[in-house]
Amino acid sequence: MTGAAPTLFLSDLHLPPQTSALRTRFRRFLDGPARKAARVYILGDLFEAWIGDDVGMQIYAAEVAALAALSASGVKVYFQHGNRDFLVGEAFFDLTGVERLADPCVIDVSGRNTLLSHGDIFCTDDRPYQRWRWFSRQRWAQWLFMRLPLSRRQKIASELRSGSDTAKRNKPENIMDVNARAVRLSMAQFGVTQLIHGHTHRPGTYAVDLPIGPAHRIVLPDWRDPVCDYLSAHQQGIERLPA
Repeated sequence: MTGAAPTLFLSDLHLPPQTSALRTRFRRFLDGPARKAARVYILGDLFEAWIGDDVGMQIYAAEVAALAALSASGVKVYFQHGNRDFLVGEAFFDLTGVERLADPCVIDVSGRNTLLSHGDIFCTDDRPYQRWRWFSRQRWAQWLFMRLPLSRRQKIASELRSGSDTAKRNKPENIMDVNARAVRLSMAQFGVTQLIHGHTHRPGTYAVDLPIGPAHRIVLPDWRDPVCDYLSAHQQGIERLPA
């Protein structure tokens, strides 16, 4: 590849709190391909669980340091909250130099206006999850949670993960995917013909029918050792590469 530095996209790494190959691969990515990029966009669920900056930045100290080093090198890094790490807060952004990214938002990708999202906002058929998403994003709910004792926060997070895994097993597959109408409405609202998101763990490129013309949405790959891929956007297009 020649020309301008690429823009990289990744999501759904679900880095565990314990030492793992996934965490090693992510730090290697930050020290390698990411250093040659102009911008890096992390579209949510970087961490398996984040119950507050006071805990998260200790558990993930190595990743926080690597992100800070990448930002200090001149690479712009952006982070969008996911359903697993929506409590990533100001201390994280201040220490790492990573910039908070609204969900959804529009950026230029290789000369094309592109909508970015973690993706869970489009899963509107899963109504219980959408109710939980609304509640968990309320400032007052987060304020109350952060004032609980650490042991209580850990217990709640564990129960939520367990409940989420059980719910997924009992839900039809289509409910956990995006709703086509929700996707079309959002893309039409923002006037874009390209959408990049994660969350669904269904990587690929999917056609979207819009009144303004042909469009598509690109679903980012989730990381499952040994397959840990990201997307690289450059002048020639977008390609999937291994981390």
